[in-house]
Amino acid sequence: MRSLERTVSRAAARQGIAVALATSAYGISFGALSVASGLDVWQTCVLSLLMFTGGSQFAFVGVIAAGGVAAAPAAIASAGLLGVRNAAYAMRMSPVVGPSRWRRALATPFTIDESVAVSLAQSEPYPRRVGFWVTGVAIWIGWNLTTLAGALVGDVLGDPRAWGLDAAAAAAFLALLWPRLRGRQPIAVALGAAVVAALLTPWVLPGIPVIAAAGVAVALGWFDPRPTARDEKGMP
Repeated sequence: MRSLERTVSRAAARQGIAVALATSAYGISFGALSVASGLDVWQTCVLSLLMFTGGSQFAFVGVIAAGGVAAAPAAIASAGLLGVRNAAYAMRMSPVVGPSRWRRALATPFTIDESVAVSLAQSEPYPRRVGFWVTGVAIWIGWNLTTLAGALVGDVLGDPRAWGLDAAAAAAFLALLWPRLRGRQPIAVALGAAVVAALLTPWVLPGIPVIAAAGVAVALGWFDPRPTARDEKGMP
């Protein structure tokens, strides 16, 4: 049993490292775009060190690029709105991290999209914990290193989208999601959330499509078509 657990845990760690590599590569794009928007190298690096949530960081520099320093309040609001989802992640990850207060405090900066996705892709408690910590810590290290690299050589790289780095993280998420799309309910949740997010993105502030998509997922989750054990036995 322990041998099987170690094997599964190593697989979770490898999965976390793979996702970290894909996500960290995108940090180069953030560093370059941040400097291009008007922030200097140290301001860009501080954003990655302290904010450390890619969506919020891109929202922040995007608004700054459009409106300059005067747009800072709007940039902060947009970044904060995108960060709301991390509170929901924290509640879901609480039993994975454990009841210890210091562990929960330490896990706070690492509770991001990728670490949650890798953790929940595992089926057992210990591999879930391994997946969470390996992914979160590896991305934090890699993201900050590539942010610095992108900020320093942004002018040399040119348009970061030309390198396809904006698709790396999305591809990693799709690879994690695909094996879990078994049955009508997971497919319905994924399609419903994707459609809502795609329809809202051109019209609303950054962050709202993510929250709306999560709301769709929660709403559809209440209507699970699969029979429970009680239903299968014909019990009232």
